[in-house]
Amino acid sequence: MLDFVYYPVSALLWLWHTGFATVLGAAGGAAWILAIVFLVLTLRAALYRPFLAQVKFSRTMAVLQPQVRRLQAEFADDRERLTAEVRKLQQQHDFNILRAFAPMIVQLLIFLGLYHVLRSFDRTGPAANLLFGHPVTRTPGPITANYVFAPDQVQSFLHAKILSAPLTATLATSGGAFGAVAAVALPLIAIAALATHSTARAAATRQTTTTPQTRLITWMTMWLFPLGTIVAGLVMPIGILVYFATSNTWTFAQQHWVHRRLGPIPTAVPVVEPQED
Repeated sequence: MLDFVYYPVSALLWLWHTGFATVLGAAGGAAWILAIVFLVLTLRAALYRPFLAQVKFSRTMAVLQPQVRRLQAEFADDRERLTAEVRKLQQQHDFNILRAFAPMIVQLLIFLGLYHVLRSFDRTGPAANLLFGHPVTRTPGPITANYVFAPDQVQSFLHAKILSAPLTATLATSGGAFGAVAAVALPLIAIAALATHSTARAAATRQTTTTPQTRLITWMTMWLFPLGTIVAGLVMPIGILVYFATSNTWTFAQQHWVHRRLGPIPTAVPVVEPQED
């Protein structure tokens, strides 16, 4: 269904792994870890311009909010005029809501592509396990190709380890290797959750207006989202955790750099309350 995503993602992962394998060896986990990390960095760098458009959208929206509220107060009894004035205001500031959602959709597709490709390395594990992670003692079976990866490369991934922890292992399916898996998985989960919290906290400091709705959203992104990352991390394979930790850290660093480069959000036009007769 998403082969137009799976094949490019797997091809880019193949290129990075092939490059690192020539230096570090194809049998080790370091080449696979670095391949996943640099795959994330490459894809996120390619998405820089859409991300910049998304940031500019949010900054424009912050400037327009007071003006929209003024229009709502001024044309409260004329919905048609209100709609026309809001549309005119948006056109004046080149306001396009698609700029906010396009980068998120693309990032979601890339995550699904990477998740599916990594999951598809093991097609011999228990059918009931839906997260591609499997018990450390795998069910024997034939090794098949995985998109652009040949069977020998698939076998390399299945046997790859980082600090004695298989890349395909999860905390929930680690069995007797729980200690080795936890030593790798827990720091990755902590990095991903901390980066998520830090990104949300930094975004909260840049808010120009607060409402009960924005306070609720801020609280959810600062606390519920990191908690969700921790819970999901307990059942995510180490390969996926490497992706999460890298991607979330990149997001925090990129937002900090972009907002610092763009400077403070321009002062919005003050809200003028309609005076009573």
